[in-house]
Amino acid sequence: MEPLFSCEGITKCYDGLPVVRNIDLELFPGGFISLLGPSGVGKTTLFNVLAGVDSPDAGRVLLAGEDITGISGRVSYMLQKDLLLEYRTVLDNVILPLLIRGTARAEARRYSAAFFPQFGLEGYEAKYPRELSGGMRQRAALLRTCMMQNPVILLDEPFSALDAITRLRMHRWYGDIAAQMGLSTIFITHDVDEALSLSDQVYILNCKPGEITHSFAILPPRPREKDFSSSLECATYKKNILEAIGL
Repeated sequence: MEPLFSCEGITKCYDGLPVVRNIDLELFPGGFISLLGPSGVGKTTLFNVLAGVDSPDAGRVLLAGEDITGISGRVSYMLQKDLLLEYRTVLDNVILPLLIRGTARAEARRYSAAFFPQFGLEGYEAKYPRELSGGMRQRAALLRTCMMQNPVILLDEPFSALDAITRLRMHRWYGDIAAQMGLSTIFITHDVDEALSLSDQVYILNCKPGEITHSFAILPPRPREKDFSSSLECATYKKNILEAIGL
């Protein structure tokens, strides 16, 4: 199977110094890969390149075989903060990508509202972000990101601000949503358990400048049984990943 999305030899410098160097990644259709590593090794810098927000100093980004290096809008990108606009209703926050693409407001509202039940937001269309719980804000932000209508989504620690119980619920919920919507995901996290819960493949980004130092294929396939997190197999993955990070 050919990868849906990949990058080859990505190097990005600031002030003449490399922040990430020679990064290769492959994401297959319907796949989920996590980037795991300590703070300051260039994970967000790499995401900015993958999203086309920034251009690399070397290397290229491919989507379905097409070179999209430096072209924004071809993959969806959700930052760590939900960035919902407090003065707009939840529905009018969600439709923003459609409005930017030229969809009429009434059509954008009709189209987006159909997804609210699926995202657990039914009945909250006319509410304002301040009226939502943390988990609901993240679901609204994710729905807005999905309205970009791209098959690949980049998630930069979207659940890190949530409490542990809500985070676990969001993991299971996002796995279902990604399968239903046919999303292929690259995910930044500092949480080894989160990476093991969600991923097919875990890449370790380490060192300065940031480089991919290790890669782990996680089995069994998703969706995994709830007891996977307490299994010997999971504990072994966790031990190996922590060792790879240098902990």
